[in-house]
Amino acid sequence: MPSETDPLKIGTRGSPLALAQAHETRRRLMAAHGLPEGAFEIVVIKTTGDNAALIAADKPLKELGGKGLFTKEIEEAMLAGRIDIAVHSMKDMPVAQPEGLVLDCYLPREDVRDAFVSPKVARLMDLPEGAVVGSSSLRRRAQLANRRPDLRMVEFRGNVQTRMKKLSEGVAEATFLAMAGLNRLGMAEVARSAIAPEEMLPAVAQGAIGIERRGADGATAALLAPIHDRPTGERLAAERAFLATLDGSCETPIAGLAILEGGAIWLRGEILRPDGSEAIAGERRGAISDAAELGADLARELLGLAPKGFFDWRG
Repeated sequence: MPSETDPLKIGTRGSPLALAQAHETRRRLMAAHGLPEGAFEIVVIKTTGDNAALIAADKPLKELGGKGLFTKEIEEAMLAGRIDIAVHSMKDMPVAQPEGLVLDCYLPREDVRDAFVSPKVARLMDLPEGAVVGSSSLRRRAQLANRRPDLRMVEFRGNVQTRMKKLSEGVAEATFLAMAGLNRLGMAEVARSAIAPEEMLPAVAQGAIGIERRGADGATAALLAPIHDRPTGERLAAERAFLATLDGSCETPIAGLAILEGGAIWLRGEILRPDGSEAIAGERRGAISDAAELGADLARELLGLAPKGFFDWRG
């Protein structure tokens, strides 16, 4: 067991949301094992994705290096033994972990919906024709272009505070955040409304926190086991298999959401062209024990439905 003289080191990014997730992980570990706060040390690691210049540049994530921007330095620290576990937003995680690391502990999932944020307008569909909307998410931009082709999109990066400042400065009339992040920050009031999955299917694994560890570290695996939320793990098994079979990078707009229904799992998925000109959606229901296979099957179905040239823009 970790102690105040030999604490478990929890690696995290330094953003307000990342720190909130690390503190939640620490609280759950303290409660599960009856340990004091001092038995856990939160270690902030600056990642490439936290570079202020990159955030200010408002460039698409795929141009900056993809999802690994938010994980590379943290995973290197864990492999080097400087931290023991890492706390991640699962929607930012690549589908494959570096050799020697595993991701098999998930905290209970938060609200999966996207939040519509605007100083003037209450709902996405209330935006006037030609309104400027800011988002750096390839998935959200493609979905919006598909549902509201009249709107103008601009790149929009940064944490909640940065994005709210940009809205107040008139860079855009509206933007999107994840309801999960706002809830964890105690800022749910920032959302003018939550967008139902039927209107805009969320990102794969949105609202889920994952805890990564070294594969050979059995003591840490045992420490994490009591805080693992099995239903979240089952849902993510389907969603991440869907993502992995499709692409898994930040270069294809992909949405996916799995829901447990008694002893079954219901997975919905969508792939789009980046300009929103085409969207292909499907769903699968099956046994929870077949979650990963179900996700891969749905991905293969959507790939088979994609017309010739659907992915030509990827080069």
